[in-house]
Amino acid sequence: MTVGAGFTAEEIREFVHEYEVQPYGMKAAWLAVTGVSYERLRNWRSAVFEGDLERGLVPRKGMPMTIDQGGRRSLERQRARERTAQEAEVTRLNARVEELEGITAALGKAIGLLHQMSEQGPAGTSTSSDPIDS
Repeated sequence: MTVGAGFTAEEIREFVHEYEVQPYGMKAAWLAVTGVSYERLRNWRSAVFEGDLERGLVPRKGMPMTIDQGGRRSLERQRARERTAQEAEVTRLNARVEELEGITAALGKAIGLLHQMSEQGPAGTSTSSDPIDS
């Protein structure tokens, strides 16, 4: 059985995590909006929390849950911390990119000025050679 035909493992994992953070009483409405059936979600949740999502393995039905609600909440808190750290890293890297783009623009202007100065040449020297001086 394929866990998520047409979905990548990362998309399924994100979907399950988004479902888990929905407020109490809003999960069914959220599922209705997304168009995913509860049965499919149950299979995805089992694969994410108890199975092997990357290989498409879902535990057999009727087996006891290995992760209780507290464990799932813990996983969600960990995921939220990871997401926050990733967002901070993206912000830091975007600031660095802007800084480097500014440096690149400044260097481009400096190179342009150097080219202009070299085209004008020094004021006191002549570039033509006179045959009499030879």
